[in-house]
Amino acid sequence: MNHHPTIRVGSLVFVCLLSSTLAWAQGHPGLRTIAPIDDLRDLQRWDRRVDDLRADGSLRARSSWTDVDVAGRTHERLAQYHDGIPVVGADVTRQFANGLTISVFGRIYEGIDIAVAPSLSTERIETLIAQRTGVALGPTRRPALVVLPVPTGGYRLAYQARIVTAGSLTSYFFDAYTGEILKARSDLQSQAAVGTAVGVLGDRKKISVESLGGRFVASDLLRPPSIATFDMQADLDRTVDFLNGLVPLGPSDLASDTDNDWDQGQAVDAHVYAGLTYDYFFKRFGRRGLDDGDLTMRSLVNPVRREDIFSQTDDVVGNFYLNAFYAGQGVMVYGVGLPRGLTLGGQVWDFLSGALDVVAHELTHGVTDFTSALIYENESGALNESFSDMMAIAVEFFFQDPGNAPGRADYRLGEDVIRPNGIRSIENPLAYGDPDHYSRRVTGEEDNGGVHTNSGIPNQAYYLAIEGGANRTSGLAVQGVGAANRAQIEHVFYRAFTRMLPADATFSVARAATVQAARDLYGAGSPAERAILQAWTAVGVN
Repeated sequence: MNHHPTIRVGSLVFVCLLSSTLAWAQGHPGLRTIAPIDDLRDLQRWDRRVDDLRADGSLRARSSWTDVDVAGRTHERLAQYHDGIPVVGADVTRQFANGLTISVFGRIYEGIDIAVAPSLSTERIETLIAQRTGVALGPTRRPALVVLPVPTGGYRLAYQARIVTAGSLTSYFFDAYTGEILKARSDLQSQAAVGTAVGVLGDRKKISVESLGGRFVASDLLRPPSIATFDMQADLDRTVDFLNGLVPLGPSDLASDTDNDWDQGQAVDAHVYAGLTYDYFFKRFGRRGLDDGDLTMRSLVNPVRREDIFSQTDDVVGNFYLNAFYAGQGVMVYGVGLPRGLTLGGQVWDFLSGALDVVAHELTHGVTDFTSALIYENESGALNESFSDMMAIAVEFFFQDPGNAPGRADYRLGEDVIRPNGIRSIENPLAYGDPDHYSRRVTGEEDNGGVHTNSGIPNQAYYLAIEGGANRTSGLAVQGVGAANRAQIEHVFYRAFTRMLPADATFSVARAATVQAARDLYGAGSPAERAILQAWTAVGVN
């Protein structure tokens, strides 16, 4: 029996603040899904259509790159525009082999016929935001015009803005003519020197820091990007103001130590694990950080004080105690957990930065932000969460030996700091109340359409493609590639999720894209392609 006091405020959900797109128009009559996989004529038809849309300016290049995995391949990502205004949730990816189109995936809207001259100015929208939320936005967070598909089948010209308060992170869409809030959605979706340090779990490790003004600060100068960890000193107002772009953080805000033998575990682990996650993406995929351009990575620890938990609102507890989230623009925020002696759901909650998979999960949201920008709602949101889970587990197995003890790699999420069980399992999602099969998927509006629960379905496909076995719901068996070949499946999912998926991807599109990625990398009929096909079939995604 647990004799410690217990508080109940809801379960942790690792979340992210992504480019604020929207999946609420999944059934929109103008929506067209592009996912040809085995029909050459369909591929050619969509390729010509994309060329036409690009020629008239309806599709514009967002990014292009040379494939580092398959010689002779290049990729491009195109965003849809209407009269120069971006269309929410609409983009297309294409892959070329020596100029010949190999694959096309995407989601675009047809029949957009609205005018794009707003009646309200940006300044007026900022005033409305201040009146309705109490938040003033800094110059980097100003509202932007977008074309918003709506469930009724039409389109609205809207201003999009991201708002952070002490209790929420929300994407708002304001009507550009009336100021009406059309949609509001939670996005709580977080000289060089080497020192010694103790992490949250009491483990000794090295830490890359900078000597500055007679002290050592958590600024990593040994890796290409700037990797910095800030101690917010339990100043929640300053934390929120920074996230809204109102105040900067400077050298005096960096976590620091006087003798370079660090004992602030929460800052140590946030800093060290951010560096390890960077190393994984570079060593495994050749990727240079979140944006592939060595974007600055900033971690925020101690946004609140553990001992103040009983005077906080449930929202603050849920966001800054029992959560970690990616807040956009390379910024991660890590909750402080619970005071000693308190449990939630029978589990101890330690500092969230103390788990390598938690840190890797949040940073992968940043990778998604700069690639497919998967919309944080419904199936695309579940894919977003799932990709972060996949890469988090991949980072663990890259750096840690397999096992069930703290600091060992396994197929659970967050188990090192949410002890003893963590919050999710990709080997057995059902054991944590998450679906492992499409027939069990959660529907409705809760949790942004089940982004955390339904992530169990693609998570299970990823696990089965590596380890093999039978899905517990369908009973269908999968011949995985084996743990010794897990890098193959990591490459397949990374390739599909960063280069091929459109922002509004469904599970079915993800299946098609991962099959294509397996063929690109390992050939048609390869063990990797077979494992991917069998795994998606076993979890009920066709």
